[in-house]
Amino acid sequence: MNEPSVLDFIKAKLMPWKYHIEESDIDDGLSESDSENIVSEVFEADENQTVNIFKSNPKDLLLNWPWYFLGALIFAIIGQIFMEPPGQNIKIAIVFYGLSFLLLVYSVIKKDPFFGMFPDAVRKELNTDFDRRRTVLLLLSFISLIIAFFAFKKFGSNDIRFNSINLFFWLMSLLLFCFSVLDFREMNDIFGNIKKVISSKTLLLKISPWSFLILIVLLLVAFFRFFRLDLVIGEMFSDHAEKLLDVYDVLNGDYHVFFIRNTGREFLQFYLTAFIAKLFNTGVSFISLKIGTAFAGFLALPFIYKLGKELGNRWVGLIAFFFAGISYWHNVISRVGLRFPFYPLFAAPAIYYLIRGLRQKRRNDFIYSGIAIGFGLHGYSSTRFLPFVILAGIILFCLHSKNKGFRFNMIFGLTILVITSFIIFLPLFKYTLINPEAVSYRAITRLGTTEREYIEPVTSIFLKNLWSAETMFFHSDGNTWVHSIPFRPALDFITAAFYFLGSIMVIIRYVKLHNWEDLFLIISVPLLMMPSILSLAFPEENPSLNRTGGAIVPVFIIAAIGFEGVFYRLISSAKTRFQKFAYIIFSICLLGISIFTNYDLVFNQFNKQFMNNAWNTSQIGEVIKGFTESVGSVDNAYVVPTAHWVDTRVVGIVAGFPTRDFALWPEDFSKSLSNDDQKLFILKPENSQALDLLEEMYPVHSLYRYDSGREGKDFLIYSVPAKAAPSD
Repeated sequence: MNEPSVLDFIKAKLMPWKYHIEESDIDDGLSESDSENIVSEVFEADENQTVNIFKSNPKDLLLNWPWYFLGALIFAIIGQIFMEPPGQNIKIAIVFYGLSFLLLVYSVIKKDPFFGMFPDAVRKELNTDFDRRRTVLLLLSFISLIIAFFAFKKFGSNDIRFNSINLFFWLMSLLLFCFSVLDFREMNDIFGNIKKVISSKTLLLKISPWSFLILIVLLLVAFFRFFRLDLVIGEMFSDHAEKLLDVYDVLNGDYHVFFIRNTGREFLQFYLTAFIAKLFNTGVSFISLKIGTAFAGFLALPFIYKLGKELGNRWVGLIAFFFAGISYWHNVISRVGLRFPFYPLFAAPAIYYLIRGLRQKRRNDFIYSGIAIGFGLHGYSSTRFLPFVILAGIILFCLHSKNKGFRFNMIFGLTILVITSFIIFLPLFKYTLINPEAVSYRAITRLGTTEREYIEPVTSIFLKNLWSAETMFFHSDGNTWVHSIPFRPALDFITAAFYFLGSIMVIIRYVKLHNWEDLFLIISVPLLMMPSILSLAFPEENPSLNRTGGAIVPVFIIAAIGFEGVFYRLISSAKTRFQKFAYIIFSICLLGISIFTNYDLVFNQFNKQFMNNAWNTSQIGEVIKGFTESVGSVDNAYVVPTAHWVDTRVVGIVAGFPTRDFALWPEDFSKSLSNDDQKLFILKPENSQALDLLEEMYPVHSLYRYDSGREGKDFLIYSVPAKAAPSD
């Protein structure tokens, strides 16, 4: 008779300080779909019911209408506008952000439930206890570790490479261990749905408004990620040459575990690019690199959606997916063609499955998280800090008293996670034992004094780096033009405003509800940026969009929480349909502004400044390619190097000769005299000394100045006809 109603349950969850329901009164069988239906009922309730839920004593429109949420949003947006370059005014921006903060504090004083249906709406608890495995499966887990030991031995003791034997043992140990600890009960729904689809004679495609909305956002994000991928960015630099030479090695059967060019790199990008080069017939080329990294960046987004949904609701997930998908930050590091997007790609599923595994006691999630961590360590060196982030999450889980009863299960899950990730990490672990300097060189030179002494006390450098990284969303993303627009905020002014509001909301929510996930969400931002913050010997390299890339995951979820929190409250407080419609249109307008702003940042501002700074190796490569395909030979085409000019290896890749370096220094010009065939020399116009030497050696010639169409990027084409005799 005293069982609480659905409305009582909603009141208790939305306003826990005012209403309370005993846990024993709640039906444990409520599913996630039931939760979403409850949310829909709240939003679709009639006007009087909406007012009664949120306004128990409506006396004055000004006092009861949540104007402070709208004011906090507007002040935050205005504050961030003053942080946009050029003409940044930090003092005025701080004033407006301060006003925004005060209005949110006022909402807390009024006990306004801006939390929406955040994570305590309905929390599933599946498989609370890990079942006891059969003896045979326990035996299989030990066998998998023995096989992993064989794989470790088969990776050799000097030049460590993949071969059919060690690859077999490595993958077999991973598969066998995962099978031995896998909880098949958690997969019953998946297997059931697959079986239902296979056995069904008809295929019904149901398109709901929600699925249609997801499709629209998905297409928009795909547009941002792949539109004009061949042109943005449009030039390679030295890092690309080294990566493509490694890809060339892979395509020619040289299967390294760790590639030593340019201070050493993990293997994942090179094998992925080699696969793409074969699949799309793009060869050893810039577009092969960019397809792989753009795809890697895109694959991170579904896990950002799922994590947002786990920590909030499906709206938080979708908005986080949207913000991350169109963001200047994520798009730029995904289009450069380097390993940068592999950091958020593996951080997103690792964190998602960890949180869901701890919250819902799902054993398989610890396996999935371990898989993400393990492969992430083969992707990008910044991911090496990800295990520390995972450890921080587990520590926070243990420190919160409400989780005391589940700590044994957590330890068991953590053991599964560690073993799974270590098995995957095994090849690089073996290489690290043999060549520790090669693997750690880049990190040590940034963290320690191997290359450079600290310019001031290390504590002072760390705190300054921490501040610079934490404020890069609002102020400056660093000075590296190859993967950012220097000295502008990492977020557009709309997203930055919502990130500010969301951060405050999550902190307030933690103070009120003491959910460890909220504290972890806030702390994970600086933790995931540590690869940049810990550049203590080279503090000018901090912040950087690439080394902070893992923070993309929590940052855009927090921004989505801010967006959902503000508009949930505004729309829910609307007294008429017209007011609801006005708030919805306002939210869509803000999203539209964010779309156009990020489009301009990626395809106009970043592309323009990058092309202005990058050397036009593609044009030089095309000239040489035309020469070799028409009147000349590749052996008679040369680029005369000049300090701080084009990378002649990149020229070779563009020309279609990835292993040829076209460099010919002036002191080696005599080597070109070995035959009387037609010759081609490319020079920088300012290299007058080399030009004089060529004219002395080859007085019969043609000289052209190639108009690049870009200021300061013209070059000289010095053509020597066949059988031209050198002067005495």
